[in-house]
Amino acid sequence: MLEPREGVPPVVADAEALARVVEAFAAGTGPVAVDAERASGYRYGQRAYLVQLRREGAGTALVDPVGCPDLSALGEALDGTEWILHAATQDLPCLRDIGMLPSELFDTELAGRLAGFPRVGLGAMVESVLGYVLEKGHSAVDWSTRPLPEPWLRYAALDVELLVDLRDALEKELDRQGKLEWARQEFAAIAAAPPPPPRKDPWRRTSGMHKVRRRRQMAVVRELWTARDRIAQRRDVSPGKVLSDAAIVEAALALPADVQALTALPGFGSRMGRRQLEQWQAAVDRAKALPDAQLPQPGQALAGPPPPRAWAEKDPAAAARLSAARAVVSALAETLSLPQENLIAPDTVRRVCWEPPRDASEDSVAQVLAGHGARPWQIELVTPALAGALRTAKP
Repeated sequence: MLEPREGVPPVVADAEALARVVEAFAAGTGPVAVDAERASGYRYGQRAYLVQLRREGAGTALVDPVGCPDLSALGEALDGTEWILHAATQDLPCLRDIGMLPSELFDTELAGRLAGFPRVGLGAMVESVLGYVLEKGHSAVDWSTRPLPEPWLRYAALDVELLVDLRDALEKELDRQGKLEWARQEFAAIAAAPPPPPRKDPWRRTSGMHKVRRRRQMAVVRELWTARDRIAQRRDVSPGKVLSDAAIVEAALALPADVQALTALPGFGSRMGRRQLEQWQAAVDRAKALPDAQLPQPGQALAGPPPPRAWAEKDPAAAARLSAARAVVSALAETLSLPQENLIAPDTVRRVCWEPPRDASEDSVAQVLAGHGARPWQIELVTPALAGALRTAKP
């Protein structure tokens, strides 16, 4: 499919055009297909730079959130309507930021996982389910570009062109497999989920951090990461374009004494200006000057059980429970033709095995699973096997 059925619509970038779209989509019928394009790797943050919608009776709309930063009127017009998204959890945060949030949704990627499809990208799903090939060459472009090139807009319009058809076909397949109620519970959980809390110590996720062992070196990573993030936010560019993770780790390991020593490190070469080098060296110097009491502690405070690789030494009985639990979950997932992580979250299995209910009865296990957010369909399927594994596992 190379062209949308009604052609590529004009980009909606002002209040008057947006009002017409709101009116058209409010008068449309059936579910609405929704997609959003971000500029990951180019801009700071994950804001939406284009929103695509399609609904029966309204056609396709391409809305520019730069020209129309508040789309709450559009969100309100679609209240009570089922939204169709592909990989909904990726798009919902940026849609929430501009006033759009569904009360009901259908996630075609998650539906594909539950139905047992081996490849669940949008292009692969459209091809295997509907028999169309979508051109996917513009998925990683800089969507903050203005004006957006015509080929990009065509690609964006095609992303929602077949979502309604895909949703209908997947609903039939899930119903045929007896999994439609499972999917509905999953979709409802996604729609009702609150925004995730901010990450604690995001600098610890710097790529290559596993090489950094000493607390003073960790402090350098923290200072450089924080300085980079501040600059990236001010310039509205991806942090990696300001300074690479690899360069941050190199500086942390080397602890350079001055700008000259810093310049010799990979990532701080001659193409970097003197002023930039001085600001990075200043961050290194701040970390080097910190008193020991203010240095970061190695590792993050765990909110749950320790990493499984440490269980055999810390608690052999828990390690045995986890091994048995993983085996029964894997076998059950294979029988049901769906990924293990969709049958039950691996983190939930770990938590139950680390701190199991005292009697390991099915009722107790079911209560613990519910407390960790498992859906009713998951509890019904997993509880008998998991309770059996907890009772019989031996270190």
